[in-house]
Amino acid sequence: MPETINVNIHHLTRVEGHGNIVVDVRDGILEKCDLEIVETPRFFEAMLRGRPYQQASHITSRICGICAVGHATASLRATEHALGVEPSEQTVMLRKLAFHGEMLDSHILHAYMLIAPDFLGVGSVIPLASSAPDVVKRALRMKQLSGDLCRIIVGRHTHPIAMTVGGFTHFPSRSDLEQLRERFEAIVADVDATVELFGTLPWPSFERETEFIALVQPDEYGFIDGRIASSDGGTLPVENYRQVTNERLNPHSSAKHCAFHRDSYMVGSLARYNLKHEQLHPRAKAAAEHLGLSAPCYRPYLNSAAQVVEIAHCVDDTIMLLDKLLANGVQPEDPAPVTLTPGARGVGSCDVPRGILFHEYQIGEKGLIEEANCIIPTGQNLGNIELDMRALVPTLLEEPQEQIAHKLEMLVRAYDPCISCSTHFLNVEFVNGAEG
Repeated sequence: MPETINVNIHHLTRVEGHGNIVVDVRDGILEKCDLEIVETPRFFEAMLRGRPYQQASHITSRICGICAVGHATASLRATEHALGVEPSEQTVMLRKLAFHGEMLDSHILHAYMLIAPDFLGVGSVIPLASSAPDVVKRALRMKQLSGDLCRIIVGRHTHPIAMTVGGFTHFPSRSDLEQLRERFEAIVADVDATVELFGTLPWPSFERETEFIALVQPDEYGFIDGRIASSDGGTLPVENYRQVTNERLNPHSSAKHCAFHRDSYMVGSLARYNLKHEQLHPRAKAAAEHLGLSAPCYRPYLNSAAQVVEIAHCVDDTIMLLDKLLANGVQPEDPAPVTLTPGARGVGSCDVPRGILFHEYQIGEKGLIEEANCIIPTGQNLGNIELDMRALVPTLLEEPQEQIAHKLEMLVRAYDPCISCSTHFLNVEFVNGAEG
């Protein structure tokens, strides 16, 4: 066993944002094993103060260029709960379609372009364009369709403009929906090929039992609204999210850590799979079996396999939603009315690609936002990633240092972290004494 190991990765690649992995082993004893988050805080909650509620979804969609639809949807649901708004059935279905477009776009990006290179022996997706052009073309074809789904439903691929409080300001035509239906039916062959490809990858066997947190719904494997569920038992209304997240500061991270029943918990695709896999579409269940997934699964590297399962689920659910909308016919409709009440509070929650997301607003009688809080999935995962790293390192001490570093990078990447989005502070004192 090596007496001394020093891993110092500045900055981790193929993730969104900046994070460092620091590991020190001296005399065979693990002395330090940290995932340092070095991004600066974003202050989005402070930006929302004093702004009209109608602007909240547009401002907060800028928190993330990947989960823009997810942030906009959570923002709208928080606002709607505060203002007593009940969206129509058509609005709910259109939002689900846009959400599927974003889920597919993010999962395809992560699985093909950020994870696959680790297993295929290349440093990035760029060399794959030469060594495996059909794989790269398939990924780009699937990403194009998911982006087009978002563009047609919410006005553009990133940062939606057609979603508003209580409804939509733009509606897809019947021709738009028919063309999407035809293209999604054709993309099923690419989904099956994706499952085949990822079924051949040698997933690391490392596992560590932990708690999983996700939104659950009574009648579907959904991503918007529902109750907060824990693999340790029980469910809570989303309004009680602070009882779950319990954010705390960490000296080596500009993003807070979270914990519920244990020292940490995991959110994201693997958490959703463990908590509600029985509600997946049949093709997704078959994909899980092919990929070797069975619940409960405590292997964090298989979070990427669970994303592939959700790709199959979202494609089939998109086809089902398109069939319903085509049967009903999409009708232009005014947004549902709002009711302004002094000090009204609302919480919105969605399960975005990287896990459960919370937005909470207090809105005054003039429609201005008085308080805001946003808790991002990656921030909830950081503590669990560190505990995984601390369990993994002792099992790797016989390996060369570069192999240890690579497996730690792969572990962090498996969580699909969106580090920039995870950084926020609530109690920042400015020089004039105001708090942000």
